[in-house]
Amino acid sequence: MYKEEITNNRDTSLEVSNEEGSPSDLVSSGVVSRGSNSTSGEGNEDGPDVEDEDEQQSPPPDNQTLLRLLEHHEKISHMFRCARIQGLDTTEGLLLFGREHCYVIDGFTLLKNREIRDLDSCPDDYEPILPSQGIQRSNQRQCSKFLYEDIREVHKRRYLLQPIALEVFSSDGRNYLLAFPRKVRNKVYSRFTALATGMADSAAGSVAGQRRGVAVEQPAGLLASLIGDTSVTQRWLRGEISNFQYLMHLNTLAGRSYNDLMQYPVFPWILADYDSPELDLTDPATFRDLTKPMGAQSADRLDQFRKRYKEWDDPHGETPPYHYGTHYSSAMIVCSYLVRMEPFTQHFLRLQGGHFDLADRMFHSIKEAWNSASRHNMADVKELIPEFFYLPEFLLNSNNFDLGCKQSGVPLGDVVLPAWARGCPREFIRLHRAALECDYVSHRLHHWIDLVFGHKQQGQPAVDACNVFHHLFYEGNVDIYNIDDPLKKNATIGFINNFGQIPKQLFKKAHPSKKMSQRSSTILDPNNIIPSQGITPPEKLFFHNLENLRPSLQPVKEVKGPVGQILYTEKAILAVEQNKVLMPPTYSKYVAWGFADHSLRIGNYDSERAVFVSEAAAHACGELVAAVCPSDKTIVTAGTSTVTIHHTHYTHTLTG
Repeated sequence: MYKEEITNNRDTSLEVSNEEGSPSDLVSSGVVSRGSNSTSGEGNEDGPDVEDEDEQQSPPPDNQTLLRLLEHHEKISHMFRCARIQGLDTTEGLLLFGREHCYVIDGFTLLKNREIRDLDSCPDDYEPILPSQGIQRSNQRQCSKFLYEDIREVHKRRYLLQPIALEVFSSDGRNYLLAFPRKVRNKVYSRFTALATGMADSAAGSVAGQRRGVAVEQPAGLLASLIGDTSVTQRWLRGEISNFQYLMHLNTLAGRSYNDLMQYPVFPWILADYDSPELDLTDPATFRDLTKPMGAQSADRLDQFRKRYKEWDDPHGETPPYHYGTHYSSAMIVCSYLVRMEPFTQHFLRLQGGHFDLADRMFHSIKEAWNSASRHNMADVKELIPEFFYLPEFLLNSNNFDLGCKQSGVPLGDVVLPAWARGCPREFIRLHRAALECDYVSHRLHHWIDLVFGHKQQGQPAVDACNVFHHLFYEGNVDIYNIDDPLKKNATIGFINNFGQIPKQLFKKAHPSKKMSQRSSTILDPNNIIPSQGITPPEKLFFHNLENLRPSLQPVKEVKGPVGQILYTEKAILAVEQNKVLMPPTYSKYVAWGFADHSLRIGNYDSERAVFVSEAAAHACGELVAAVCPSDKTIVTAGTSTVTIHHTHYTHTLTG
């Protein structure tokens, strides 16, 4: 059937070449093309990337089915097997690199004999990319495409503690976690960096909060510390980003992802007071001890964990001593917190074998969850997730799930809130977020960062801090691909899946503390600048000696009229006249208005020549008086009576 389709469709062909671009071994790899009328033996510019059987291959039986999902006249230069990870689901498919788009196509694969096949028609001896233990596979057919210019970031990730994954972030909000066969990930990463020209190279536009290639511990120079893009740690120390933002950036840098419930972002317990009618953020007794892990919050439990570590004896010599055999973050912990919301309800049921847990073990009270994790339960050292600081809906049983009744007869419904929340989930989130951002926590948050992301995560500092977990929680301690015994391999994978994974270590030395200021603005506050990190002392900063400032010998830019916008980038300072605004993210073009014909124009910044003129804007809102350009796909204009949003796909008008 597939052969007949290929023969009869004269609009599709296969262009092949080997790695040197020579037609001498045409069956070794294939580059799929759609929309051409011939088969060419010419090689692509640098030859296709071949990684054994895991990449593009020879003319396949199912290529026509796949080609129908692509853009017309598309030419695919590189193809890789991949598995898309979402929650507890993995979906195998192919990652294709085309001319202007890359595609993630579920439900297809490449066999060892170099054939593209639908997963449903794979032979019995087909080996999936990821082991199946504990994971639900989906063979759904879905094609997602990304414009290269829309890809903002690509991060190397772990999956099952193995360095085999990438996470791709797009400007439209989509992000995919993709796993690859062994030794293929770095080749895929190289393709993304070569083709995705829109990848963010600034701290402000970065998911991780910093420029590519900037180490989180790297001290910055004077200019970068004051006005430039620098490491996310420096930005936090200067007060440019909130505690919540900083923790999210660290989670991203450490490999934590919303796509992987086994590596979900982790946040700290902040408060210890869940009884008072009013929350006092000036009283130290209100707060959890951020210098200690959850297992050390009470003296009695700390003694028991230390005794376990000291007296540990493994007769087989395979397991080193540890304080905790459970983790502070796992798929079960995340799903138990979010059990009242879909799709986490279904994830929880799957983890529980199709039914809810006993009501007394379900998450139903903030206070009881704190007491369990901080003092009462030796098997519970869990931390929090970001939703505790921004999402009140997860505290409500809006779907009316039957969660059972406790032994006391109390039915489970909405989460029981602390007294100071007055029974309102929104009030709880508001006060909880305020606690996270308060001065007391800001002064001490670096201690918790040391435990989870920093130098107290591993080694002797971890032992001293009572912060050692089971060795299978750590990256590098196990290679599932080198375990020959299938029973031991499945047991190891199950352990990693069910019990949690330590984040990537970001800091090798003690994290600096945030310097708080009494001033309303902290960005240019010399008290926030740390001399120990090589920063110029406050008395030498330019704003203490303004009389010494001198203008540059050459103008930044010659303009034809009054300046309307000045933009500082890492590479240059850009400026345009009034009635002009620069277009992100490259700022190589501008939007202009205020012409006699009431037109809206787009021009090149360097040549100042208009490349696009639209008079339709005048018909929509009359004379244009203002405009803003939040992205390269959206322009918002204001006329004498109307505000209009111009988008590449639609125009939405607001008349006032």
